[in-house]
Amino acid sequence: MNAQDRARVLAALSIRQGKLNGIPGADLAQILELKEREIRHAISDLRSEGIAVCGHPREGYYIAATAEELEATCAFLRDRAMHSLLLESRLRKLPLRELLGQIRLGT
Repeated sequence: MNAQDRARVLAALSIRQGKLNGIPGADLAQILELKEREIRHAISDLRSEGIAVCGHPREGYYIAATAEELEATCAFLRDRAMHSLLLESRLRKLPLRELLGQIRLGT
């Protein structure tokens, strides 16, 4: 994703503050004449830069207007990540804590 497209995505989202103003990725892609995959990459890049881009399949993408909206997005991303890790642990037939490399403490 180039910097110009990332800036266009940020500009489009900057007028969409709060979850009530969310826009689906497909709609955002159509408006900006980008592919949905490019939108997802831009969102990921913006989040990596610390920009509070929130999103959920039901709400679309938007800039957090409140701490609660940001927390809800963080919880959604954490749950999605944990689900992926759980699937990997099952495929590898390892307990999740072993996959994550946690040290077992003697009790």
